[in-house]
Amino acid sequence: MKAKRILFITQEITPFVPEATISQTSRSLAQATQESGAEVRIFTPKWGIINIRRNQLHEVIRLSGMNLIIDDTDHPLIIRVASLQSARSIQVYFIENDDYFQNRLMTCDEQGVEYPDNDERAIFFARGVLEAVKKQSWCPDILHCHGWISALVPLYIKSAYKEEPSFRDSKIVFSLYDDEHNIKDPLPAGFLKKILHKDMTMELLDGMTEPTTYEDLAKLAIRYSDGVIENGNNIPTSLIEYAQSLGKKVLTRQSAEEYNNACIEFFENL
Repeated sequence: MKAKRILFITQEITPFVPEATISQTSRSLAQATQESGAEVRIFTPKWGIINIRRNQLHEVIRLSGMNLIIDDTDHPLIIRVASLQSARSIQVYFIENDDYFQNRLMTCDEQGVEYPDNDERAIFFARGVLEAVKKQSWCPDILHCHGWISALVPLYIKSAYKEEPSFRDSKIVFSLYDDEHNIKDPLPAGFLKKILHKDMTMELLDGMTEPTTYEDLAKLAIRYSDGVIENGNNIPTSLIEYAQSLGKKVLTRQSAEEYNNACIEFFENL
């Protein structure tokens, strides 16, 4: 395929977490993309439910060790890596931090209550991925983002990291899912100011207000992406219409049988 390097940035992926729509889709599409001739790498959070020993995760010393500053607080970044069991040439990199991911579930706690720092978790994950890719000196042709925790990647690519050689020519795809949280739920107060990094200004967030919802976050990802994929049966029509109003390329809901091939063709035509 024309796009030779594709980076999947996903909220979750099997077999490292239980099977769900995002985890299965990410896993299946990554392997299909590799089999089409592309070089694939994957980044995902090292959630507390992921067992290091059982999944054979190994720390990547050359990528670890930096601190990311979020809301004036330093947060250590650790990178681990493992291989997909049936596709050993695909490396899965894990973004790890004790404060944001260790001993914690994904979006909500065991009682179904949203974590009060989900905003900072998304910021840390997005920046952690991009800093790690920079250190790898690997230039992806396409970054494909899956799930709410990856939603800030398009913004950062088109602003704070736009001059980085690793991303200067990259195209960005954002996949919309039927997430486990209510899309109208608000993110913590002060989220918009926490997003800012390097020389970013509030003008980049024009039209966004507090309280910011997960729907607003999805729209922000759409605004700074080059393509959008509909990966659920209950995606609000307002999000698809928003993408179309901005002239984004949109791949609407596909059958399970056609999905992987349709996405690969979508990548080719960006």
